[in-house]
Amino acid sequence: VQLQAYGGGLVQTGGSLRLSCAPSGRTVSTYGMGWFRQPPRKEREFVAAIRWSDGRPYYGDSVGGRFTISRDNAKNTVYLQMSSLKPEDTAVYFCAAKTLYGSMWPRDGNVYDFWGQGTQVTVSS
Repeated sequence: VQLQAYGGGLVQTGGSLRLSCAPSGRTVSTYGMGWFRQPPRKEREFVAAIRWSDGRPYYGDSVGGRFTISRDNAKNTVYLQMSSLKPEDTAVYFCAAKTLYGSMWPRDGNVYDFWGQGTQVTVSS
């Protein structure tokens, strides 16, 4: 299973972008999907996640109130709507999928089973 993340780009401070992520190949049962990001020269950071069964969202401390995660069950796609973007949001954004529940989900990236290739988001000041 491969995850395809897309929608990144260059945007000015205060602007918005919407990232999308969908699996290609065979479909697998999904417990939840998440977004992580890795800024230049920094460690990977949890951004947001969504529990597939009921759509419950989870957010990282740095994006609450500005980002919204959602999913489309019919399309098996997860979205990350990013608003009020800041230069510190500049990073490569990755989506990931977790097939079964785990106690460290959603914030621990190591528990995810599948990862996308990443999409670059650059916010200019």
